[in-house]
Amino acid sequence: MTSVTDWQVEGSYFEACNCDAVCPCRRQGDRQGGRSTYGTCDFALSWQIRQGHADDLDLSGFGVVLAGHYDDDEPNSPWRVALYVDERAAAGQRNALADVFLGRAGGTTLTNFAQAIGEVHAVRPARIRLDHTPNRQSIEAGDYVTARAIGPVPVDERLSCGIPGHDRPGTELTCEVLRVDEPPLRWEVSGQCGFASDFAYRSGG
Repeated sequence: MTSVTDWQVEGSYFEACNCDAVCPCRRQGDRQGGRSTYGTCDFALSWQIRQGHADDLDLSGFGVVLAGHYDDDEPNSPWRVALYVDERAAAGQRNALADVFLGRAGGTTLTNFAQAIGEVHAVRPARIRLDHTPNRQSIEAGDYVTARAIGPVPVDERLSCGIPGHDRPGTELTCEVLRVDEPPLRWEVSGQCGFASDFAYRSGG
């Protein structure tokens, strides 16, 4: 259960995964997304909060990273994840960030993606460094997660991803590296896909 009732966060978003670009889960033009390239998805998602609050707690300026895995052929394809919240946040702020981004506080995060979470391996404070500068995005969450984009993938159609929301088109990217080391979540790939956009989540939405 969560004590967070009224919350809102917005800012920039960058993700990387082990699929080939363009990631087949994207909506391309009017075509819905489908299965992962290799039948399983290993991913890292990042949010840089420009402005945000949870009840009377200020969440502005913090970063959040979610690493996870799912199998397309497992019933309901549950996500198994680890969540990293900015170590600069006070305990109450970290708890609120976890509640929001794991979907425990309901709202847009739950409807967009967190309802897919089946198991949470860890929730940790971490030194999070996010660079969401266009075409050179990067993620660092302590020694647990590293991802770096090296440039855009030319695409003629509108692309969107369900995690930030299909109302927010974005840019497909090629990533130099995606590394996660949080057993049992552990992998390293290069030359795979990424995606950048913005986000605006809120309670009750």
